[in-house]
Amino acid sequence: MLDAFKPTWMVESLYHISPERLKKNGIDTILTDLDNTLIPWNNSIGTAQIVEWITFMKENGISVIVVSNNNPKRVSIAVEDLNIPFVAHALKPLNRGIKQTLKRFNLKPSQVVMVGDQLMTDVWAANNCHVKSIWVKPLVKTDMLPTRVNRFLESLVFKMLKKKYPDMNWKEDID
Repeated sequence: MLDAFKPTWMVESLYHISPERLKKNGIDTILTDLDNTLIPWNNSIGTAQIVEWITFMKENGISVIVVSNNNPKRVSIAVEDLNIPFVAHALKPLNRGIKQTLKRFNLKPSQVVMVGDQLMTDVWAANNCHVKSIWVKPLVKTDMLPTRVNRFLESLVFKMLKKKYPDMNWKEDID
């Protein structure tokens, strides 16, 4: 059961993920969480830095799709200037949102990676769908109440994972 929460990779932030290393692993599409992964949870729009990162990924043949538990209105406003597609009401950690995204965009699990800041939702959902995952540190230190509960549970799960897998460490990029 513990392995359900084990990320494929642990990377400092979304901005550290390189398209070259993704391609080396057969990945051409990033499914990304929205809040505290792509943008801070308390921000309604993307930053210039994220626009540059998405543009860089696209220029290097990597598609970016938001898969969020948020409602469609919130996600739509957040990604409007980013010019990327999204799936809202993903219900992570259930596999609904990722499976819907795979079907809608005709993607295979082997060609995508789910990037998110939470073991208890993003990584678990990816593992439920047999999709690789990248666990990133949250963009900001604050969270909404439900996420704070998840963070507490996440800290306990991570301690158990570290005990079982002592080589689990934050890195600058995948591999």
